[in-house]
Amino acid sequence: MNLDNLKSLWNKEDVSETPEISPEKQRQMHHPLERIRKNMRYEFWSTAILLPVVLIVIWFFPIPFRFRLYIEILVASMALVTGFFFSKFFKLYKEISNPTLGTYDSLKDLFHQFELNKQYYLSFYLSFVPFFVCEIIIITESIPYSHEYTDGLLAFKFLLSILFGLFVLYFAGNWWFKHFYGKYIDKIKLLVDEMKQN
Repeated sequence: MNLDNLKSLWNKEDVSETPEISPEKQRQMHHPLERIRKNMRYEFWSTAILLPVVLIVIWFFPIPFRFRLYIEILVASMALVTGFFFSKFFKLYKEISNPTLGTYDSLKDLFHQFELNKQYYLSFYLSFVPFFVCEIIIITESIPYSHEYTDGLLAFKFLLSILFGLFVLYFAGNWWFKHFYGKYIDKIKLLVDEMKQN
């Protein structure tokens, strides 16, 4: 195929511009996007304040040094995991702050970021499962009367505590995401679907 044929094929190709989003729709999307950003800031700062406070408060309780040490190490490890996931969330925060959300393609990219961050969010909660199990072990071992349990009763109470805790963690995580982010993402998705139909 020679150069002239390539040029003619190129010219025949329908290269349409990316559809622009009307200023009215951009204004309608501004509110849910701003709410998502506000909730992300709130979540970041509340976590950034809560974890050091927990580490400090633990030292004021009259508990054995070994128990305190284990809890401190667990909370510090949770802070590291939280820091990793917040670095991922920060990328979405910057993307939402981007003023160039004026095209349909930029919105598709934003939805891709939302989907990625939803997965990160679920992974964030799943990453706390080992910490939760360790906390249950530490608490069980630190309660003096738990050493008097029979093996069957200890296993039953331990497994029941873990199952109940994981159940609460899963539903709390889902509720938190839907309440703080999901409903605003749904509003934006509704606006995008309206634009598709027009």
